[in-house]
Amino acid sequence: MGRVAGKVAFVTGAARGQGRSHAVRLAEEGADIIAVDICQDIDSIGYALSRPEDLEETARLVEKAGRRILTRQVDVRDAAALKTVVADGVAEFGHLDIVIAQAGIAGMKGTPQWQAWSDVIDTNLIGVINTIQAALPHLREGASIIATGSVAALMDIAKVDQPGRDPGGIAYVVAKRGLSEYVHHLALHIAAQRIRANVIHPTNCDTPMLQSEPMYRSFRPDLEHPTRADAEPAFGVQQAMPIPFVETRDISDAVLFLASDESRFITGTQLRVDGGGYLKWYEYHI
Repeated sequence: MGRVAGKVAFVTGAARGQGRSHAVRLAEEGADIIAVDICQDIDSIGYALSRPEDLEETARLVEKAGRRILTRQVDVRDAAALKTVVADGVAEFGHLDIVIAQAGIAGMKGTPQWQAWSDVIDTNLIGVINTIQAALPHLREGASIIATGSVAALMDIAKVDQPGRDPGGIAYVVAKRGLSEYVHHLALHIAAQRIRANVIHPTNCDTPMLQSEPMYRSFRPDLEHPTRADAEPAFGVQQAMPIPFVETRDISDAVLFLASDESRFITGTQLRVDGGGYLKWYEYHI
């Protein structure tokens, strides 16, 4: 028996990166999957997003693990479409037990700048709320909600050398902070139903979002067109451990724990999978 055997998980941003990794890891441990992704670019975002064939590959990997999967191309900014796919998934699989609000974009260097701000807020914050709101009517006792934050949301960014330089990048931090507080309050008010809600905060994770030209420019602003080779030595600034990034599997293992009954009394937590990155920013406090 797998650690989430017989459960059904709804995963957004499932076509590639962390989302695909989470879907496959849960399938390996016995869950059926409802998987969505936008599968097209957003004009203001400076790197390519997923494609339909990426979502097809996620489906192939889940089925290879011996589990069933329902896939749809859905933008998490579309609340009605999310409600429809969740209802369809519950009709097909019978119930819903796990929600992984993973879908997110990085707006660093996005243009037009304030459109990038809006697209990031609408995807990374409102999209998380839309996802959870679509799922809540179907959740039962023992269900687990997991949202993806970021160690960037925990950093002290009070000092701004050049205000207005990169609104899309700042929107990423604002959105991740917002979803963290949202889940904190949500967890309190659904605890009476024995439904749990937690946030995982990854540091740099080796995905297409990190391995992108706008991100390279954020880490190497001294270069006009930095490459991965230029940027990767700078990735280590985020972590206390001597690593440039974590792998998707590192986050997926944390997702699996929070999705399983092993964490049945853990709710309202902000779990950092950050190689000690948070420790570089704050003194000890409770």
